[in-house]
Amino acid sequence: MAEPAGVMQRLLEELTRLPGIGPKSAERIAHFLLSGDRHHAIGLADALRAVAEKIRPCRECFNLTDRDLCPVCADPKRDAGVICVVETPRDVTAFERAGSFRGLYHVLGGRLAPLDGVGPERLTLGALAQRTRRGGVREVILATSPTLEGDGTALFASNLLAGTGVSVTRLARGLPSGASLELANAQMLADALEGRRTF
Repeated sequence: MAEPAGVMQRLLEELTRLPGIGPKSAERIAHFLLSGDRHHAIGLADALRAVAEKIRPCRECFNLTDRDLCPVCADPKRDAGVICVVETPRDVTAFERAGSFRGLYHVLGGRLAPLDGVGPERLTLGALAQRTRRGGVREVILATSPTLEGDGTALFASNLLAGTGVSVTRLARGLPSGASLELANAQMLADALEGRRTF
């Protein structure tokens, strides 16, 4: 059986692996979980285990879900003729929080970054082309981040979809250049969607 100090040290190390959690924050979280009612710690552990075991990519859009289809893809009220292409599931969350988009999504799983070894084969670009060619899609909105890599990814996707007869648009530059979509507020996202342009 592990020594208490060893167990505590492992918890602190695991917590500091999380984004935005430094050593002091890790200590505060650990002491909160261990002080008083320990049901918080057990509930968190159960939730983390469930996420690790049950969450997987949606078979259609690659958003995270615990079912075959994510709630957006399974919603018959969504406009299946418009697909918003984003980099990560966090971007889907940002658009859904804004509440201004009623189409479907496609999560690329990142953006092209050749210097980091991320080429087209590491993203879901092939699946996007297949979805578009199946028919019924009128417009693909390329909602990658307004960065050099995001713009490169959008250009690659636009070229990939050329000749499909589908309108390919890009978010308007209401979003600040060099910023991440997850940092945009609801109005900025709504304005960017409204002012999108043909790619």
